[in-house]
Amino acid sequence: MTQRPLSLVLAGGGTAGHISPLLAVANAVRESAPGTSIKVVGTAAGMETRLVPAAGFELAVIDRVPMPRRPSGDLLRLPGRLLAAVRQAGDILDEARADVVVGVGGYVCTPVYLAARRRKLPVIVHEANARPGLANRVGARFAAVVGTAFAETKLPGARLVGMPMRREISGLDRRAAQPAARAALGLRPDLPTLVVTGGSSGAASINRAVQESLPALAAAGIQTLHITGRGKELKTADGAKLAAPLYRQVEYVDGMEQAYAAADLLLARSGAGTVCEISAVGLPAVLVPLPHGNGEQALNAAGLVAGGGALVVADSLFTAEWILNRLIPLLADAPALEKMAAASAAQGIRDADRRMAEFIFDANVRSQA
Repeated sequence: MTQRPLSLVLAGGGTAGHISPLLAVANAVRESAPGTSIKVVGTAAGMETRLVPAAGFELAVIDRVPMPRRPSGDLLRLPGRLLAAVRQAGDILDEARADVVVGVGGYVCTPVYLAARRRKLPVIVHEANARPGLANRVGARFAAVVGTAFAETKLPGARLVGMPMRREISGLDRRAAQPAARAALGLRPDLPTLVVTGGSSGAASINRAVQESLPALAAAGIQTLHITGRGKELKTADGAKLAAPLYRQVEYVDGMEQAYAAADLLLARSGAGTVCEISAVGLPAVLVPLPHGNGEQALNAAGLVAGGGALVVADSLFTAEWILNRLIPLLADAPALEKMAAASAAQGIRDADRRMAEFIFDANVRSQA
């Protein structure tokens, strides 16, 4: 009797921070077992509605069931909404004849985890942040495997696997790629290069401090590529796009591997994806954790900072004065940057997507035994 191909259902969505590792795992599975049936479960409100189909995977959606932050009518309606979403997730698992379920966090995962548990399907969890979210805290209680991007993550049975990421990043040779990357991004090949990014949505406080520092950066002979974020273009008082010597701003870079290759130093928020990607490619960084939320960005940065691969500065302290006194001297210190690059690379994990794929195949074998 011929065994049917593995049927895999992956759940996650909302932000690129969830979707990117999910797609990296899906691609690694497809690479090792091309016949695998792969379906992704998300909601109709997240970025997955665009990114998942664009990556060539089928997307099914269920209702979004956020946890209310304070007592309200939504809290009273939560059990009914959750039950309905669990039923929707169960219908998707049944239709897919799922063998293994993988979740990467986000609102969509809790109903999928619970539906999988009812069907006694093996559940594999990947947690991207040092401080785990609610959905993955639920799923980890009965998961067959729990993989984490950070050693500090506290979940039952957690195993450090790193962050699944696109091969264009995990396989990047920064030195070899630098000349072509700088040319493609409109940068000079011979100057110390600062790349600034606040993520896809930008970071207003970082943008403001950098704008105030442009004269000092140019005076130091530093060229700056400023990825401002969509809709965050910097303008002058009369509404024109901000221009300055040795400064180039773009709202978005299609393929951050080019930005990583071009940079001598990265200035960024410390989202989990950013921290893991820069350590994978060995890029020195100054990290400014997002001051809101539950403090997970500061925790994400902690290990890399402790290992010497990055500096961290609180958002409230990140000013033009800090750039003048700390960042500019660092960019002028080539030995210090080399030391940081080596320390960053020492913590990098480049094969997390393959590790997660192996967990999936092993769980399927065990469940069939």
